[in-house]
Amino acid sequence: MVSTASAFEITGSAGAELRYYLQDALYTEQERTYGSLFLSPEIYSEFNEGQDTLIFKPFYRFDEHDKERSHGDIRELQWAHYQDNWETKIGVGKVFWGQTESIHLVDIINQTDSVESVDGEAKLGQPMLNFSYFSNYGNFSAFVMPYFRERTFQSVEGRLRPPLAISDAIYESSSEQSNLDYALRWQSSIGDWEVGLSYFSGTTREPELITSISQDGNVSINPYYAQINQLGIDLLKVSGAWLLKLESIYREGQSEDFTALVTGFEYTQEGILGSRYGIGYLLEYQYDERDNNFFAIGQNDIMLGLRIMANDIAGTETLFGFIQDLDNESTYSAYIEASSRLSANWRWKLDGYFFSSNDEEDPFFFLRRDDHIQFSLEYYF
Repeated sequence: MVSTASAFEITGSAGAELRYYLQDALYTEQERTYGSLFLSPEIYSEFNEGQDTLIFKPFYRFDEHDKERSHGDIRELQWAHYQDNWETKIGVGKVFWGQTESIHLVDIINQTDSVESVDGEAKLGQPMLNFSYFSNYGNFSAFVMPYFRERTFQSVEGRLRPPLAISDAIYESSSEQSNLDYALRWQSSIGDWEVGLSYFSGTTREPELITSISQDGNVSINPYYAQINQLGIDLLKVSGAWLLKLESIYREGQSEDFTALVTGFEYTQEGILGSRYGIGYLLEYQYDERDNNFFAIGQNDIMLGLRIMANDIAGTETLFGFIQDLDNESTYSAYIEASSRLSANWRWKLDGYFFSSNDEEDPFFFLRRDDHIQFSLEYYF
């Protein structure tokens, strides 16, 4: 619905989702099937001859079983002002950094909305002040973040969780959620390369999980949010049908300082056997120095992927991925992501995630009975 051309616009999507788990649950509170409904409108306005814009993107999901997955969020509520070589943004926003497919190591501005998806792609809105300057020497951005968003976790009725539902957060900073975080980023094109350098200082978006025992003997798992400093680099080179990718970080301030890296390539072949179909071949290597961290899932792993593109008017695409732990052959995961438009307003999506591990210290051990497929039908307005 558009009320005035390029001045005020309301769009968005709404839909239904059904998630089915292939195995019986590990814990009695959990179910095999979870249905949910979601709504994600977007209100956009521009004024001052396009130099100023305002965007509002709320989100809400209702889940029939998991009360923590029934939640709302302001994904974006942001005013932006644009000039010839600089821009400012104030409010709640979303920022994405990174180039690789399997893990986004450098992407640290927004908190992960874990109840939305197991792949970590869904993010919570982040209150921020952002200033960007564009020059012949690259794009420079600064971010000031006055309020921290805690990661969402499943309730006791939800699946894809440790043996106990995640409890209350613990902070290193005495300011807790009001700690002032900031970040800097430089991004530029150098020949065939896209280069990004980033620095972040503040509350980690990736907590460590601490098991606590109270005086009365109750056991809880609490997310601990430490103060960290993180340096990051991301690289992308386009060379014909090849995409060469790398992300790497060095982080200090948690229980151990560490380096992590993911690097690989994607090669796309069009016109398979004279058809309109294209196939992308993906390979990425994941490395993480940490030994005992629930979220350090790519310690010495390799990802193989296959992207099939129908190149049709419906935008049909399917991605298959397989990730093998090179230190333990019984630990692996696999996924499938497929989607297509039914019409100008309707789209379907099918996702599947599969886990295997017999190592009790491995994150996938807690997910070993949480293989699931997920179908959603979405209407765009």
